[in-house]
Amino acid sequence: MGRMFYKYMKVGVIGTGYVGLVQGVVMAEFGINTICMDVSNEKIDDLKKGNVPIYEPGLKELLEKNMNAKRIEFTTDIKYTIENSEVIFIAVGTPSALDGSADVHYVLDVAKNVGKYMDNYKVIVDKSTVPVGTGKFVKSTIQQELDKRKLNLKFDVVSNPEFLREGKAIGDCLKPDRVVIGTENKKAKDIMKKVYDVLFINETPFIFTNIETAEMIKYASNAFLAVKISFINEIALLAEKVGANTQDISKAMGKDGRISPKFLHCGPGYGGSCFPKDTKAWVDIAEKHKEDMFVIKAAIEANEKQKRKITDKIIDKMNGVKGKNIAILGLSFKPDTDDVRNAPSIDIIRRLIRAGAFIQAYCPEGMKEAKWRLDDCKESITYCIDEYFATIGADAVVLITEWHQFRGMDLNKIKENMKGKYYFDLRNVYNKDKNIRNLFEYYGIGEG
Repeated sequence: MGRMFYKYMKVGVIGTGYVGLVQGVVMAEFGINTICMDVSNEKIDDLKKGNVPIYEPGLKELLEKNMNAKRIEFTTDIKYTIENSEVIFIAVGTPSALDGSADVHYVLDVAKNVGKYMDNYKVIVDKSTVPVGTGKFVKSTIQQELDKRKLNLKFDVVSNPEFLREGKAIGDCLKPDRVVIGTENKKAKDIMKKVYDVLFINETPFIFTNIETAEMIKYASNAFLAVKISFINEIALLAEKVGANTQDISKAMGKDGRISPKFLHCGPGYGGSCFPKDTKAWVDIAEKHKEDMFVIKAAIEANEKQKRKITDKIIDKMNGVKGKNIAILGLSFKPDTDDVRNAPSIDIIRRLIRAGAFIQAYCPEGMKEAKWRLDDCKESITYCIDEYFATIGADAVVLITEWHQFRGMDLNKIKENMKGKYYFDLRNVYNKDKNIRNLFEYYGIGEG
């Protein structure tokens, strides 16, 4: 019985941004007929042609495979998606509002449409990262629309937060560390088990809980990782002043099973679409419930301090940057993604330009987005065709994002290209390279 239900199940994914598109493609890979819906005609037209709007390793190939198998379709018709899906994933954006809170109006817009168009029992799944209590708002919004239609239709709301790492999202979906599902009853729980039947067979850990707990798990996970990054970055700032080596400190700490080595790498600060937004939203949620998140607030402040300190260090070591050319290598917030949202590179570039520098930038995938995010600085930025062109005539190199191609650069060629002698390695990529200190005035992060 379960297998038959699973075989003919249809899933709808509303929103084809980063989370929604990956979720939809992986659902199809699990053998489920999947409808992906978005309001953007341009995006849907591209997807129908097999063009992926984001850079994510392996995604295009998996999309093409499942399009050829006719397990996935794309549409802008939300009514069609809702009517033809038994399980509906809401995977729209929840951007930060001006006060730091998560803006959930896109989520509630979808909920309103679900109530407007549903014609039988549905399971509505919050895949977007949402504040605690959003599940109740989704439920009441759907019910209000059903009441307007004078219909007594049953439905369930589920919280199923995503834990995707950009650049590794396909692997994270196919082999997740855990799957968190918040439900209110056995029926919805059993249906979600069938949705993730492939992962059950592979003995993936599942955490079944209530909706509010599932909503909190996502924020708690991201907030803790942000705290961990800010912690090691503050250790690095002190290590530089006392003559200690942060990489050795991190290695020793990570050997402790209670701590783990992950996210204990010092650098220019965290960025991306999740950590900055989710930490601010967590603080806002707590304040609304009259609790003060001292630790998370400190992590946010430490992250901003890290970007300031790094820029100050560059300016100080170069005896000022006014009129000088600085090569920036890496604009995306991490390797293997084109995402520049809240990337440390944006803040660092702006601060250097305000100090009078001219920027020669290169990133394998992040330049398209960086151009419009830094449009107000375009007179001071030149975007280059590769890492070597970026260093021609440069007074300094600043490696911000550790793309693999930056790990094996011809340092002698870079030195020949440059006018100056400074090399700032914000990811400690060349920290153990003895030759680099002979070629440049080299500065890593967190070493005295």
